[in-house]
Amino acid sequence: MYGQPKFLSSFGRRKGRAFTPRQQALLDEYLPNVAINPDALPDSQGYDAINLEIGFGAGEHLLAMAKHYPETLFIGCEPYLNGVVHLLGKMQEENIQNIRIYTDDVRHLLEVMPAGYIRQAYILFPDPWPKWRHRLRRLIDHDLLRMLAGVQAEKAPLLIATDHLDYSAWILEHLLSGEWYVWQGNTYEAWRTPPEEWTQTRYQQKTTAEGREPVFLYCNRR
Repeated sequence: MYGQPKFLSSFGRRKGRAFTPRQQALLDEYLPNVAINPDALPDSQGYDAINLEIGFGAGEHLLAMAKHYPETLFIGCEPYLNGVVHLLGKMQEENIQNIRIYTDDVRHLLEVMPAGYIRQAYILFPDPWPKWRHRLRRLIDHDLLRMLAGVQAEKAPLLIATDHLDYSAWILEHLLSGEWYVWQGNTYEAWRTPPEEWTQTRYQQKTTAEGREPVFLYCNRR
């Protein structure tokens, strides 16, 4: 008999529409070349740092950052395989070499990463689980922040973005009541201003068109 999962899932479905033969080939043949095994984490040899993006969606931001900073290794975590396939296709087309992908719960990776392993981290538009009975499924809580801080260097940056106002209040409450991060942008202008190198995701484009503007929370590890 299988035991209970170690973490309460913070994501919903793993797959949407059926894959085309090319997409299935990307998963079967290309993904193993760039996938991360928690038992054999990539080292920073040949790179100046390792950055982490949690929940990369279709990979627009992750891809842009990897192209902009080729000297940095980027780890992207995304359980939704249709988004993974989209990123894999772009990586193959553009010969992107500095992205590694993990398709399961990021907390399994955080458990085995050594202290100081990650320089910069991004959590972009995590599922807000808006219904009250589902709130315990929200990814960002004290446990996640503690685990993430444990693998980031002192004063390393963390950027969190959400378009859900209730979730933004939830996130800020956990940031301020925890002992791991210092919130940097405590003005309205900072809340609404993306980073200089920001690339909009498909998700952000959709929600902005619906009138839901994102909130950006800039933090640094203590």
